Amino acid sequence: QVHLVESGGGSVQTGGSLTLSCTTSGDTWISDWVAWFRQVSGAEREAVAGIDKNGDTTYADSVKDRFTISTDNAKKTLTLQMNSLKPEDTAMYYCAAGGFCSGRDCYESTFGYWGQGTQVTVSS
Repeated sequence: QVHLVESGGGSVQTGGSLTLSCTTSGDTWISDWVAWFRQVSGAEREAVAGIDKNGDTTYADSVKDRFTISTDNAKKTLTLQMNSLKPEDTAMYYCAAGGFCSGRDCYESTFGYWGQGTQVTVSS
């Protein structure tokens, strides 16, 4: 069983930075891909970035070159470093585990484990 807990959300101004973290108490941490998704109220959840057990990463075009995903397998922690934040990055951010990513997308329906979400708000 994998239980995920996000932290690090908050409010920043345009151009600012935030670091999101996701920790797990589960034994099977990164058997497949782990990823960050985000969702704006009333919209579909979208993939932001993913990383697999080999360290291969994928990013949505909207965040590429601004966001960096990484893992610390010893600490069972997934991190999303977000720089040059824009108002359109405002959303609830979720970490997810056990799914699959390919190309520049992570497939939401394949991820079986989800955190509760952490809010990111970017003001102009």
